Amino acid sequence: MPSFTLPRTARITTTHKVATAVLVAAGATTALAVTAQPSTAQATASHASVAVKPVSANGMPAPVQVKSDAPKVAHPAIEAVAAQVKAQDAPKKAHTAKQAANRSTERKAVHKAEPKRYANNLDGWIRQSLDIMKAKGIPGTYEGLHRNIMRESSGNPNAVNDWDINAINGIPSKGLLQVIQPTFDRFHVAGTADNLTDPVANITAAANYAADRYGSIDNVNSAY
Repeated sequence: MPSFTLPRTARITTTHKVATAVLVAAGATTALAVTAQPSTAQATASHASVAVKPVSANGMPAPVQVKSDAPKVAHPAIEAVAAQVKAQDAPKKAHTAKQAANRSTERKAVHKAEPKRYANNLDGWIRQSLDIMKAKGIPGTYEGLHRNIMRESSGNPNAVNDWDINAINGIPSKGLLQVIQPTFDRFHVAGTADNLTDPVANITAAANYAADRYGSIDNVNSAY
């Protein structure tokens, strides 16, 4: 078979193409390798990030708390609604407070206007007399009054002594504590009835007389 020799120019062109392809492949591999490896700065940042992660006591990563210094700003629409509600409630609250104050004043007025009530019997008369005596600074106790009343009149406000020296002199002793008229007139306590036989007036006048002469009705244990 006859041999053919390629022209010189054709051989150079083929060799050049092969070399060029090899160089291109090599360049692509190098570029891929360079791209795959991180830069020095990236590697340093990655290592630094791992190094500063906080660790809890059990060795697990601690939860990261994100703090925000941004001020909390209410929505203008919400603030407007809140202000409107507050403005609407203000008159109601003022009205309620005024009503409560009025009720309190009314209760105080009613309480002050109502007088203390006493039973219309010996117990009630003694208790009413004791309150008057306390207000006037006249000493005496329930026991002292009751004891002397039972001895003098047995609790009868209309009792009259018509046999002792006072009766002989025309000024008989009368009432629960058997008081004569001159003594009653002298030691009558203001605020009580002017009637000698009125139970409360008789008791307080007699207690006032006993306080002046004996220190207290409690110190009286016989005719006085």
